[in-house]
Amino acid sequence: MNGGIHQATSTGTEVSSMKWVTTANVHFDRVASPWLIRRFIDPKAEFFFVARGQEDKRPADAIPIAIPGTAKLGPHDKDGPTFMKLLREYKLNDPALERMAKVVDEGVRFVTEGYRPPIGDREGAIAIGYLAFSDGMILHKKNDQERLDASFVAYDALYALFKANKGMSLVARDQSQESGSSGRL
Repeated sequence: MNGGIHQATSTGTEVSSMKWVTTANVHFDRVASPWLIRRFIDPKAEFFFVARGQEDKRPADAIPIAIPGTAKLGPHDKDGPTFMKLLREYKLNDPALERMAKVVDEGVRFVTEGYRPPIGDREGAIAIGYLAFSDGMILHKKNDQERLDASFVAYDALYALFKANKGMSLVARDQSQESGSSGRL
């Protein structure tokens, strides 16, 4: 890390069209948001990570996300998590992404507000699992780029589930198709 900032570039030799910066030690919303950027906003995005307390040393040409004091795409607050703010800012109207935003929001509220999902809250239950996954990634991977790279497949899988099955488990979907029931678990 150089001066509190380190860079992670997208794979290949092409220059990225957009640069983004967030605080170091990415976790949950700050993993889901780069996934959203890479998959739906800019597939060649470059990510920079700045140490907490050194946000003023961030690259001037990078778009800040989840950094305190950032106007549009700041950290989670009354307007929701950064993931949700990105959906609105870039007008990404996709029901599967909206369900993912609910997962991220409920996970953030679990940590910050003590929210506990009631029985039957599928997004809340998924959020708890993804929080555990994010906690494990912090222990398992030594730097932020490795955490992003290793985590994106889990977000790809969640998107595929929500896109194909409207959030039902595959077992519930199969049972629903056989019996004509709603199939929600």
